[in-house]
Amino acid sequence: MAYIPLVLVVVIVAWFVAAYNKLVRFRNQIKNAWHQIDVQLKRRYDLIPNLVEVVKDYMAYEQETLTKVIEARGAALSAKGPAAQAKAEGLLTETLKSLFAVVEKYPELKANQNEELTGTENKISFARQFYNDSVMTYNNAIQSIPTNFIASFFSFAQEAYFEIEPESRAVPKASLR
Repeated sequence: MAYIPLVLVVVIVAWFVAAYNKLVRFRNQIKNAWHQIDVQLKRRYDLIPNLVEVVKDYMAYEQETLTKVIEARGAALSAKGPAAQAKAEGLLTETLKSLFAVVEKYPELKANQNEELTGTENKISFARQFYNDSVMTYNNAIQSIPTNFIASFFSFAQEAYFEIEPESRAVPKASLR
């Protein structure tokens, strides 16, 4: 009978340690997911100037589209944090959609230059999904009883989702004047 309080204390401490470690693991998974997005975005940023350079000769009268892509890339490169990055990426994605819509008018470009950037766009999409899934798991853990007590005691804060701006969801219009 004298061991019951000791066993109870050991069980509570073990649960506390396990719950804390779970929150740390989820938080680190979010950081890793963010770094995976960052890797793919860097790849995208590196590919855009090459695509713009190749497309420039074909689209001499579409300079406005190219300028918007370059400006959006610059804004995305300088964005910090998930919310600002998501906003900048939404704008860049929108301008790239416009560029892709125009590029479709030039079959010789579609075949050779567009595929690598399109593949990178898909990788970014998967990385965003993994990040948002990780954020959901973490946010659920810090809001659920009983781990929410540990989360609040150790200042585990909610993480922001990587959300695309609503205007980025619109289908771009390509005009060849």
